[in-house]
Amino acid sequence: MNEYKVKHLKTKDIRVAVPGSKSITNRALLIAAMTKGKTKLQGVLFSDDSRHFLQALIDLGFEVNIDEEKKEVVVNGLGGDIPNKNAKVYVGSAGTAARFLTAYLALSEGTYVIDASEQMKKRPMKPLFDALISMGANIKYLENEGCLPIETGGNLGLKNEICLDISKSSQFLSALLMTGMLVKGGIKIHITSEKKTGSYIDITRKMMASFGKLVAFSEGDYYVSDEAYTGTTYQIEPDVSAACYFYAMAATNSCKALVYNVHFDSMQGDIRFVKLLETMGCYVEDTDEGIVVIGPETGKLKGVEVDMNNFSDQALTLAAIAPFANSPVTIKNVAHLRGQECDRLHAMASELTRMGIKCEESEDSIVIYNGDINPARIETYDDHRVAMSFAVTGLLGEGIVITNPMCCRKTFEEYFDLLDTLC
Repeated sequence: MNEYKVKHLKTKDIRVAVPGSKSITNRALLIAAMTKGKTKLQGVLFSDDSRHFLQALIDLGFEVNIDEEKKEVVVNGLGGDIPNKNAKVYVGSAGTAARFLTAYLALSEGTYVIDASEQMKKRPMKPLFDALISMGANIKYLENEGCLPIETGGNLGLKNEICLDISKSSQFLSALLMTGMLVKGGIKIHITSEKKTGSYIDITRKMMASFGKLVAFSEGDYYVSDEAYTGTTYQIEPDVSAACYFYAMAATNSCKALVYNVHFDSMQGDIRFVKLLETMGCYVEDTDEGIVVIGPETGKLKGVEVDMNNFSDQALTLAAIAPFANSPVTIKNVAHLRGQECDRLHAMASELTRMGIKCEESEDSIVIYNGDINPARIETYDDHRVAMSFAVTGLLGEGIVITNPMCCRKTFEEYFDLLDTLC
């Protein structure tokens, strides 16, 4: 599918199930590889990102049993050891796989090449490389300094205390927390950036606790012991990020959306987007089946000014529905979006402007004004969130075409098929 012509919704009662969380799936795969013995993962997401991670584990020599129909994966972990001491892995455009596997391989005995897509080669990696090098890691840049691809390995953790800046990505910290058990005596990480924690770091810590490892945190310092993970059967939550697109549809189309098994006790930070919709005028209820969102009868949302630093994956979703608010929508403190799959702040401004919507873009924020949607071909920049978000806008416009829609395979390969059933 080279393009997708967005139609209007034909239902007032959206009921959908979404795949497992990408963030949780790839964290679980890394932890499972470092757990001694078999770990069974249920509710696994199968997408481009997770398949790259799974293939990397297979290329590293791990025994991995995959059942896509049951959404299950069993990994035979070796307590931190890696079977193949010389291997090449390809992480595609998966930021989680790139950051997590880099830390794992750089702290392990052997020699490893980590390659990536052209998109991932442009994304921030240097703070993680610098931290690993300070620990004695061998990192050889194969193209551009500070970027993938690299050759690494053989470190085994020669330094227990490091400094780390996480202003560009909290994945750097998550990578080092999860692999800290490989360092003899454990690892202490001092955060030098203004940002010290965040929703994705909370996910990492909660998941590590589920596998028997606690992370100590005090005044910007993290500590992880060198004790091993405990094998278990682990249930992966549905992807709240994916669920939010359907909640956004309900918000702007005066209809109801239920996403099965998504609840407010989710550990995913994007659950805050649902509460934001309530602030903007939607009715929200957590039922036994899942959270229900009902959009205002007028179809007009209330404008908001919101700091989205800790749930920034939903910044594009909010931008997509902002034209239907009764006053401007301001998204703040999201400068790090410029270093993701694309410059997401600029993508918001560019594509909304293309649709005839007035925007004001700054270094770390954007103001979006209400207005009518004009016909447009939406450039997706090979970014799954751009494609899926602006499809929501298109439901209330005429002549909105999403180019390269299948970039959504990164996290939600059935998204446009599911949208078809609703239209």
